[in-house]
Amino acid sequence: MTNRYDFIYLFDCRDANPNGDPDAGNLPRLDPETGQGLVTDVMLKRKIRNFVQLTKKNEPPYDIYVKEKAILNEQHDKAYKALEIDEGKAKQPERDKAKAWMCQNFYDIRSFGAVMTTDINCGQVRGPVQLSFARSIDRIVSAEHAVTRMAVTTQKEAEKQSGDNRTMGRKFTVPYALYRAHGFVNPFLAQQTGFSDTDLELLFTALENAFQFDPSAARPAGSMSPRKLTVFKHENQLGQLASHKLFEAVHVKKKTDVEVARAFEHYNFSIDTQAIPEGIEVIERL
Repeated sequence: MTNRYDFIYLFDCRDANPNGDPDAGNLPRLDPETGQGLVTDVMLKRKIRNFVQLTKKNEPPYDIYVKEKAILNEQHDKAYKALEIDEGKAKQPERDKAKAWMCQNFYDIRSFGAVMTTDINCGQVRGPVQLSFARSIDRIVSAEHAVTRMAVTTQKEAEKQSGDNRTMGRKFTVPYALYRAHGFVNPFLAQQTGFSDTDLELLFTALENAFQFDPSAARPAGSMSPRKLTVFKHENQLGQLASHKLFEAVHVKKKTDVEVARAFEHYNFSIDTQAIPEGIEVIERL
């Protein structure tokens, strides 16, 4: 890869829980000081992994390392068996070969990196693709809803209900929020892991379709939507401007005549083109 890339990703949430916090009873994550909503980078990477797994069907070179029910030592063992490495006698050169094999065959390793220093040691990989936490443009309000389940889990619970097997629960949603995340692609690390221009295109395609094929009870179909993917392509590996200065040139603000935002159309999106130097191509993917 001969170019550095930075990008801004906007997505919104309507009547859903974009990223529940297990330490807070699955309430939507937020910044306690500003009230802005948060979505972790881990959640966004999971959406990318799920899309690649769905569309590429776990076939190398697009297999997924961190996936549901995966046993990581068994993933490492695939490299040892393919390269005919004796696990008990593996030295650093063999481990380096195993690391290269893992990068070649697993999309998420050559994209995001991985720590593979387990019992079956495949080393450690620094990934070229990094994502920030997403932060909502405005404060969020978490709505709480009572829900009813017309069933119980055990016979003992049924006896306590005296034949009425309804149980109550709680569900949390965000009525509406627009989130902004930043992304970075390091071309020097890309050369080390083998992350290619084809892999980059798959990354952007996954972000464009991140929520389309991955609905859940907390995030029903249509409740989470990608809205903007603005990519800054530098003409070389070093780049023409620091990432944070590029991001400062992009403004997302609620329209002045809108009191409570309930749609993407309630926001203005603008780029200060004069702050973007020559040698940087601005690509609007969405």
